[in-house]
Amino acid sequence: MATAVALPRPDLAAHREALTLQWQEIVKRLIDMIGRKLTAYIAGVKDVRALDRWIAGVEPYGDVEARLRFAYQVARTLIEHDSPRVVQAWLTGVNPELGDRVPLRLLKEGNLDEIAPKILGAARAFIAGA
Repeated sequence: MATAVALPRPDLAAHREALTLQWQEIVKRLIDMIGRKLTAYIAGVKDVRALDRWIAGVEPYGDVEARLRFAYQVARTLIEHDSPRVVQAWLTGVNPELGDRVPLRLLKEGNLDEIAPKILGAARAFIAGA
């Protein structure tokens, strides 16, 4: 009789990494997954050189770290199932699961307590439909 093996849940791994990775590593990995421009957009900075300063150890201001950690969690969850290009398209496209709003804009402008469950739900729905 075969024993069921629990498969790892990428969303749980993404959550753990988003909480435990060093800030600089979050920025580096997010840039690798979604690019410098989208990362800077979520952070609310016009100059992508701010990303280099954060990687070098400069502390972020305001809620930038929380937003980018959450964006990392979402991107990391999606990247387990699709290419970086698809993840970028998902972030920048109008999403029916989010009331036809763009996830990227919600990540930048929305209240994280309100938008986080909605965005994660939309990401999980996308994965389930893949």
